[in-house]
Amino acid sequence: MAVSKLPNRIFIKLLLGFWLCSSLIIAIVGLLPLLQQNHDRAPLPPHLAKMLVRIAERVSIRLEDDPQAINNSRFKRLTHIRDRNDKPVRFYIVDHQGRVINSHKVSRGLRRFMLMTDEAERPMTHQFKRELIFGPYKFNAAGEQYSIYGRLADHHPRPWFFFFAENKLLTLSLAIMLSGLLCGLLAWHLGKPLRTLRLSADALAAGDLTSRVDKATTNRKDEIGQLALAFNGMANSVENMVKSQQRLISDISHELRTPLTRLQLALALARKKGQESAETQRIGYEAEQLEQMIAELLELSRVKLNIHDTKHQLSLNETLSQVLDDADFEASQQGKALVIDIDDAISLPTNPRLLARAIENVLRNAIRYAEQQVDITAQASDTEITIIICDDGPGIENEQDLHAIFDPFYRPQTARERESGGWGLGLAITMAAIDAHQGQIIAENIHPDGLRVTIKLPC
Repeated sequence: MAVSKLPNRIFIKLLLGFWLCSSLIIAIVGLLPLLQQNHDRAPLPPHLAKMLVRIAERVSIRLEDDPQAINNSRFKRLTHIRDRNDKPVRFYIVDHQGRVINSHKVSRGLRRFMLMTDEAERPMTHQFKRELIFGPYKFNAAGEQYSIYGRLADHHPRPWFFFFAENKLLTLSLAIMLSGLLCGLLAWHLGKPLRTLRLSADALAAGDLTSRVDKATTNRKDEIGQLALAFNGMANSVENMVKSQQRLISDISHELRTPLTRLQLALALARKKGQESAETQRIGYEAEQLEQMIAELLELSRVKLNIHDTKHQLSLNETLSQVLDDADFEASQQGKALVIDIDDAISLPTNPRLLARAIENVLRNAIRYAEQQVDITAQASDTEITIIICDDGPGIENEQDLHAIFDPFYRPQTARERESGGWGLGLAITMAAIDAHQGQIIAENIHPDGLRVTIKLPC
């Protein structure tokens, strides 16, 4: 297989994703002071500049006429006007020594603004929390130099970034949340196809040989897409291999029937000619056993090959009616009781032949080893149907065998199985049939005596 020369795309995505995420957060947080600084040093709007010039001209004229007019009420009225929105505007006159000469009460904001304008060396505006201050405009009057500043006391809307600049804890929290959101989107982008791969792998491990990764994942151009393609290729190989094995078993079983049929025909001819003996009886017995084994092998192969056949919603009682009738007859012939407790309302999606065969195998085992009674009950919940089959027989001596009795050809070293003369295929067929329904089957001993088999099937 040729080695891909493409760069490590997952590495590039992770690097770019986290780098861009951290860079974006740093840029946003770092940009706030810059935006605030630029806003603080915003040029003076024309209408405010005109307002300063107009007031400066009036003040200059009044001071030229009367330098002592600063302290009278008429001069104060000059520095209190209303703007075009009919909002009060107050002006402060500052001499060359930086003293406000027309007011004894100066806000802290004005003092800060005067320092800011000294550094900027140009007129500007600044929005404080409760006031907008603008200026200065410098003018000469009565041989002295003055500066004039304007103040709008009403609250004015501030740019959005001032809110974040003043609420640093909130800004930090939002930055962390935004970083988490961006990283979460990246993790989702990488994690979603991995979850799809995991689900497909779990389904394949559970026996669903048709499970494949979807096209959205295989069409990706990174390592995850390559992994999905490799998984689908592996799944195809596994499915072909398992199906070939099952077909081989089925074909061999069919082929064995031909010589077996000839053997049985030869035995029949020998008996017809009066050549009956203990040896021919033994041969006939073994031929019958071989016939039964081949039949069960064919059944097991058929069940596994058709594990994904379409299922139909049917009543459980209707599906098991013939099996239960046969089991009741068999139990009565052996002097045992079969107690049935299955609600007629219980129904589930099922392949009726497979499910009937599965229950039949468990029931026949239970009847064979029961002392007096076998119970079969069914319970329904919102998500599953539970079928429980109990007998009062000897159970299975070795606890480890409880998990292995459903394997093909497995026979525990207990009297319960050794006396049956079986080959360990009946319960294997049952397991295959339950797997075909995406269900579970569990065997456990009931103390002091007995065995309980629990079958869980999805609704």
